[in-house]
Amino acid sequence: MATSPQRAYRAACPNCGAPVEFASAASASAVCSFCRSTLLRDGDALRRIGVSAELFDDHSPLQLGASGTRQGMGFTLVGRLQYGYEGGTWNEWHALFDNGRSAWLSEDNGAYVLAFDAPLPADVPPFDELRAGQRLVADRRGWNVASVVRTHLIAAEGELPAPPRLQGDFFVIDLRNAEGEVATIDASDPGKPGWSVGRSVALSELALQGLKDGAEKTLKARGIECPSCGSALEPKLSTTKSLSCGQCNSVVDISKGAGADLEHYAQNNSGPGGLTPQIPLGSEGKLGLDGPPVPWQVVGYMERCDNADGADDETTFWREYLLFHRMSGFAFLVDAEDGWSWVRPLTGAPKATGETALWKGKAYRRRYEYAAKVTWVQGEFYWRLQRDETARVADYEGTGSEAALRLSREQTGSEVTWSAGRTLAADAVAEAFAIPGQNRRAMQRDVSPLATGSSMGLAKGLVILFVVLIFIAMLAQCDGNDCDDTRMTFGEASAEYQQCLARRHSGSSGRSGGGSYGGWSSGGGGHK
Repeated sequence: MATSPQRAYRAACPNCGAPVEFASAASASAVCSFCRSTLLRDGDALRRIGVSAELFDDHSPLQLGASGTRQGMGFTLVGRLQYGYEGGTWNEWHALFDNGRSAWLSEDNGAYVLAFDAPLPADVPPFDELRAGQRLVADRRGWNVASVVRTHLIAAEGELPAPPRLQGDFFVIDLRNAEGEVATIDASDPGKPGWSVGRSVALSELALQGLKDGAEKTLKARGIECPSCGSALEPKLSTTKSLSCGQCNSVVDISKGAGADLEHYAQNNSGPGGLTPQIPLGSEGKLGLDGPPVPWQVVGYMERCDNADGADDETTFWREYLLFHRMSGFAFLVDAEDGWSWVRPLTGAPKATGETALWKGKAYRRRYEYAAKVTWVQGEFYWRLQRDETARVADYEGTGSEAALRLSREQTGSEVTWSAGRTLAADAVAEAFAIPGQNRRAMQRDVSPLATGSSMGLAKGLVILFVVLIFIAMLAQCDGNDCDDTRMTFGEASAEYQQCLARRHSGSSGRSGGGSYGGWSSGGGGHK
């Protein structure tokens, strides 16, 4: 038997006799690709310890045999663990480096994390005492608990460094810190929890070869029908967990796959007769967000509002577009009353103290804190949407010369998600997505058209200021005796029009401000 981790090992499956190959002789387990027997290395032979279920076809762009490089060292994907939790599924790919070291390439809200196993630090608290949002010190570093998820193993394939847990549920806890690190506690073995630490990576950084072709093809072959009206549902993305029906506007949970009892709910508070997305679904626009300009596609659209704290408070509405790029992942384009901005989910966790937060050497001040609720959705989303889904949100702005920076923290019951980005000029959004000239005026939201960093001239700024003043006057009318302008602008079924009517009847003058800087929580899971 080979003993060097750089040498291959081959044996016959004890169940079907098919050859089972190990790229590393140090690997402890494998799954037979023919009969799906889970095999354990036992000296020079293989011992069958169970049978792995079939993999859920999630159309991941990754596959066994794909190879890449990280910091000059080559690696190959030799194994895969597929997990399921309440919000859907995720994959852990076993990456074997050329020097024999193992790592895990894992999903992270449309991005990826490359992590390495390490001994569990002695100062890690018991995992059953950890809660999302909690702060702690472990491995002599400060961490924030990002998610606590009950999960189970769906299936496994290929070569693995340890035998997989085939039965039962267990907890997986994600920790994140201000240095951009992700630590994971894997409690699949209660007597010996696993510990791994890694960082976010982009697929483009890994120079991957051997990816699946057409990973973003239409998934019509899954045969999904809307459980409300029977219309065919055609998700376009491999990561889609929820999507809206184009016929009846129901929101359908497809996280359990075709053939499952699809949960769904009807939408009736907006949509038909209301405002359609100003950037049509499927549109593609080239934007340089946190890197070189790439073509981002609009795959999802949602309307959200904050829950007013008191009778005299006005509910604020805003819109978020979910953008997707195959190699860059997901981003959010946010259309709020104070202008446009973009954010992307962070792997790390900013250091927040009181009213301030620090991230990558930049200081932010908290501007708003509120409960946000989803009121209307269209398109596809990488998390499972639920009726009236809510999150606790804290929005931060950059300080001083960095006032255009944005930071947002969203917390659901089991997960905390941070997102970061910056403001965008409405003209830049309209130009990127080729919005017709006659529709661009309606996109102007900026309350500070002459703000630092704007490239427009004084005359252009005054024109936009004039448009903003008209918009403010229109809102003032809503508080008076006439909501016709709001109805004509947003539609009779829109949340804006209904809120205008409510203010008119109550006589409330409302409050200004509010609105999210975006970055929706995926509802649990993190990257593990």
